[in-house]
Amino acid sequence: MRNAGYAPRMLALTVLGSGSSGNCAVLRTDNTCLLIDAGLSARRIAQRLAMVGLTVDDLDGILLTHEHGDHTQGLEVFCRTSKAPLFSTSLTQAALVDQFVKSRPAWRLMQTGTVFEFQDLRIECFPVPHDAVDPVGFLICDAESRLGVLSDVGYITNLIRDRLSGVNTLFMEANYDGPLLEADTKRPWPTKQRISGRHGHLSNEQAAELVGHVAHDGLRHVVLGHLSEDCNHPDIARQKITTVLHSSNFLQTQVICADRHAPTPWLEVAVKTLLAV
Repeated sequence: MRNAGYAPRMLALTVLGSGSSGNCAVLRTDNTCLLIDAGLSARRIAQRLAMVGLTVDDLDGILLTHEHGDHTQGLEVFCRTSKAPLFSTSLTQAALVDQFVKSRPAWRLMQTGTVFEFQDLRIECFPVPHDAVDPVGFLICDAESRLGVLSDVGYITNLIRDRLSGVNTLFMEANYDGPLLEADTKRPWPTKQRISGRHGHLSNEQAAELVGHVAHDGLRHVVLGHLSEDCNHPDIARQKITTVLHSSNFLQTQVICADRHAPTPWLEVAVKTLLAV
């Protein structure tokens, strides 16, 4: 039964929490409610669902981008109470299945690079470069909206640019600021190389380059996630993206940095008046 706390008119997104320590978001239409990753504790996921007007029982499924703990650490405990199926690739399932000791979730396997229909949504999972077994991004569409989800990524491929062209809202990683990472004294050099490498994470500059490529009159939101607590700052990340948008005269796009400690407001992915007729 759908919770009456929020009734979106179209595809909507809230990020329950996002940072290097954990990532989790929710997308919702009138008929469907999906969790994207479960990198917070099960208790925190339930608490933050309540903060945005939802319960665990409202979920129709959980989309997994990859198996790393900051995207899956709450999954096993969460699945003890949630009956929502897990959508993942077969390799991601294989990497996670031994963690499920007290729960037996229903798996719905996706094939990377393919499109599938789920209730009123059309979902495409596409490959991305990261040091996981089979990491994917998502293009999620309903009849009126296009949402792009790009989590941990080492660099922007032509395929990523192509799949995210025309999105109305883009939820993507902006993990680190180049100068701040270089100046960081906590991380050893090999860790810095891994972060900035071709199978690591996106910098603010790389995120801005992608936004500049996909920006159009119908791009309503850019939601930045996975910001490093030590090697990035919301003001720096937001300014990088805003500068690129304004330089191309896309002044209507809102740039939001997701918080690790609290959910974002619900964001309607598209505006009907901005969509092509």
